[in-house]
Amino acid sequence: MRKKYFNEILASEDNRHSVHYYKSIDWNQIEDGLDKATWEKLTSQFWLDTRIPVSNDRNDWRMLSDQERDVINKAFVGLTLLDTLQSEEGANAMRDDVRTQHEEAVLNNILFMESVHAKSYSTIFISLNTTNEIDKIFDWGNNNLLIQYKAKRINEIYQNGSPLQKKVASVFLESFLFYSGFYAPLWYLGNNKLENVAEIIKLIIRDESVHGTYLGYKFQLGFNELSEDKQNELKDWIYALLFDLMKNEEKFTEEVYSQVGWTYDVMTFVKYNANKALQNLGFEAFYQDGMPEHVNPIVMNGISTESSNHDFFSQVGNSYLIGESEAMDEDDYNF
Repeated sequence: MRKKYFNEILASEDNRHSVHYYKSIDWNQIEDGLDKATWEKLTSQFWLDTRIPVSNDRNDWRMLSDQERDVINKAFVGLTLLDTLQSEEGANAMRDDVRTQHEEAVLNNILFMESVHAKSYSTIFISLNTTNEIDKIFDWGNNNLLIQYKAKRINEIYQNGSPLQKKVASVFLESFLFYSGFYAPLWYLGNNKLENVAEIIKLIIRDESVHGTYLGYKFQLGFNELSEDKQNELKDWIYALLFDLMKNEEKFTEEVYSQVGWTYDVMTFVKYNANKALQNLGFEAFYQDGMPEHVNPIVMNGISTESSNHDFFSQVGNSYLIGESEAMDEDDYNF
């Protein structure tokens, strides 16, 4: 049991604030305003995959080449595995280290939505592929060494890392490692194809941007409490992890995307989001070839459009009920 909430007595100046056994969460007494703001943001943008008419993309799917369909299937099964890991281990691994009860409530929401994300890919698969094709792609993903390496590397930190290392692993997963899989649907969206598939991806990206920035903020609170020596030690560990994951990501991107000639463009997008992950943690962008101006503009347009502005704390709105979502802006990656 976590001692934070299961103490026999929590001493205080008067009995009105004592806790005998279990502490009730009080949303009228907020210790960190960002907990409440994040909770409200996540609950306001709640969505389910079943409300997006993915089957309407079947004509577009049939027009793709075998290689293009293979790219999307492999990208999505990789995303499924990582979302499964995040829903089963990620939030749970950080529960014992929360600063507030409200932070744990936010983690509960994150955990559930990661399960929604993982399920969403199955909705896409069943809408566009046969059962036999789905079985083959899941078999490929569950046995692909590069995908499994990502999962193993992150989960080892979840199981054995320090509280701050766990947050780094989660931010890297949510803000960086997912994006090699996101590239393809965003590219097709920019070319007016697979629009409903891309709507699901945009909704997932919108969630992940909140998850990454929130956990990055919580990391910074703890990081700023460390001594300078401890900060430097942790930074060395962070960059070593980044380089290791990036090396694996280069191999994965080559394996998946080389058949359509997109390897270089995808890696530029991956580095762009690795920079975003570092910024979520409070560090400077590292990859000069991952700056926004280097990313394929078609993909950037798939994230944000001039015709629609998306405020980080805006509501989902009634338009969601007919399978629409608001576009992402550059600022959506940051608090």
